Amino acid sequence: MSTPSTEPLKFAYWVPNVSGGLVVSKIEQRTDWSYEYNVKLARLAEESGFEYALSQVRYIASYGAAYQHESTSFSLALLLATQRLKVIAAVHPGLWHPGVLAKWIATADQLSGGRAAVNVVSGWFKDEFTKLGEPWLEHGERYRRSEEFIRYLKEIWTSEHAELSGDFYRLHDFDLKPKPVSGEGRAHPEVFQGGNSLDARGMAGRVSDWYFANGNSPEGVEAQIRDVREVAAVHGRAVRFGVNGFLIARETEAEARAVLREIVDKADREAVAGFGAAVKQAGQSTGDGQGMWQDSGFEDLVQYNDGFRTGLVGTPEQIAHRILEYKRRGADLLLLGFLHYLEDVEHFGRHVLPIVRELEAAELERVP
Repeated sequence: MSTPSTEPLKFAYWVPNVSGGLVVSKIEQRTDWSYEYNVKLARLAEESGFEYALSQVRYIASYGAAYQHESTSFSLALLLATQRLKVIAAVHPGLWHPGVLAKWIATADQLSGGRAAVNVVSGWFKDEFTKLGEPWLEHGERYRRSEEFIRYLKEIWTSEHAELSGDFYRLHDFDLKPKPVSGEGRAHPEVFQGGNSLDARGMAGRVSDWYFANGNSPEGVEAQIRDVREVAAVHGRAVRFGVNGFLIARETEAEARAVLREIVDKADREAVAGFGAAVKQAGQSTGDGQGMWQDSGFEDLVQYNDGFRTGLVGTPEQIAHRILEYKRRGADLLLLGFLHYLEDVEHFGRHVLPIVRELEAAELERVP
């Protein structure tokens, strides 16, 4: 088992900037994709113990997400509406030029006092590229491009005479001004990424600051963390780790399980099937067969990133103990989705997070 961090576990939430909520189901979701709702949510999350928010990205209507706000502009709006929250904008290499994005993030970072971050998405939805007239690369090439994209961002953010010569991107004596906010422990905005495949794990070990794992068992997450750490060690780097989860906390475990059953029973089967076909096609293109969603069943796919598999369903105390198990396996952050965001985020801050902190303190006392 991994040695858990002595730092408090961090928490992030999925920004509902896409219509349809966080589950592909016809169950009532008291969640809204509007700007006004999201500002209220961001401020509540900030006060409820969340340090990060992740603005998801969809470019076209798909699989229960009829409407989408663009991630970078929406992230800046949330940054300017909050005081401490760090907002991570999901971006696609191939649809962004890295120099343009680097400039955009530098400005957002300056305006927010150093709270901007990016999640580099290599891409699973072919139509988002082809319908915009952009080429759809095979799996390994998408990750090679993403790795160069991240190297470009970091080079332009930190060098006064940026140089890079790659297969996808080039830099020639370029000096970005103003640069992002820098300080102790932060040379540039944080760079996140996801992915299950060996290509994704290798890229994370070589260039990313954070690696997001889809929902999985503690043992499954630990195996991914081990692979990334092995690559990072070869390159003299350290990577931090986040795990996706969908949280359903109720007074009793039976109540929580009943909510999960209702979500699945009322799933939009046509949308889930379409989503499953798209993501499995993307994942099957991996050389190792370990792409995202490859072993996901119907119930898993009702929550976009396998969030049910993390098992955060039950009473606040049960969920807190489950969360600590992920920390013991090497997780530094949990990325959470909810059914009714305002109610559930507030409930998390009041009833789940205090137990997590008590358990963390108790574990620290046992450390020799």
